[in-house]
Amino acid sequence: MSTDFSGSSGPLSVAVLGTGIMGAGMARNLAAAGHEVRAWNRTVDRARPLAEDGIRVLADPEAAVRGADAVITMLLDGTAVLDVMHRAARGLKEGAVWVQSSTVGPTAQGELAALAREHGLLFLDAPVLGTRQAAESGKLTVLAAGPDAARPVAEPLFQAIAATTLWLGQDGTEGAASSLKLVLNSWVLAVTNATAETMALARGLGVDPDRFFEAIDGGPLDLPYLRAKAAAIRAADYTPNFSVEGAWKDLRLIVAAAERNGVRLDLAEAGAERFRRASEQGHGGDDMAASYFASFPEKDAADTAAASD
Repeated sequence: MSTDFSGSSGPLSVAVLGTGIMGAGMARNLAAAGHEVRAWNRTVDRARPLAEDGIRVLADPEAAVRGADAVITMLLDGTAVLDVMHRAARGLKEGAVWVQSSTVGPTAQGELAALAREHGLLFLDAPVLGTRQAAESGKLTVLAAGPDAARPVAEPLFQAIAATTLWLGQDGTEGAASSLKLVLNSWVLAVTNATAETMALARGLGVDPDRFFEAIDGGPLDLPYLRAKAAAIRAADYTPNFSVEGAWKDLRLIVAAAERNGVRLDLAEAGAERFRRASEQGHGGDDMAASYFASFPEKDAADTAAASD
């Protein structure tokens, strides 16, 4: 267990609001590092297993944040973050650090920052990059922007949840970290959709996927992420690392941000449509590799789960 709190006076009290795919692992690693962790989740029963790791699970976000040195939000979107933080508002401690780690896009920062100012919080735009496994092992990448005054509290927390922290300036309200997160997710989601389509095409043409991987093995077209998502599709294992629903939401954010800045993203628009179809076929909660199903008519989708191997 790490006990180096890098300038803080010792263990910190931390409220984690949102303990889904990523938030649960983050909460566990914070507790393992010696911090006092409280957790809230909209569906409280999903958070209850965290109690086995010494985390206080609370049914009310106001109770979760009361007196906390830091609040971490890891929720679906900007609307959810605003709703939960308004509900938590009366418990917020002036001067606490708000680590806003949800992927909300840069334009949501204005409302979030205004809420932070209203309650005297130090606001960090701090989305994270990584899978469920990275969250569980404390190997995320944190993209952070915000005031230096927040660092004595934030840095010990980031040491517990991340392998790398990339600081992007002292103004979290400008959306520098959130903008970079959208650029990164644009690449990740494009690779995911390309993998799903490639596996679907191989099935449709009767090509053994092993031949595809033999042809690219070790070359510039080979990618570990491609192999990971293809393996999930071939094994019909759609345990979510990042859900179809979340990927669809992020691509809508990406397309909207691009349009506001005069950039047309044809692939992102098409990718969002694939995730929409997969969600409507009943795969919204599955791993985003389930965009594979968008390549087949809905009536045939149930037959494709393991057919690509």
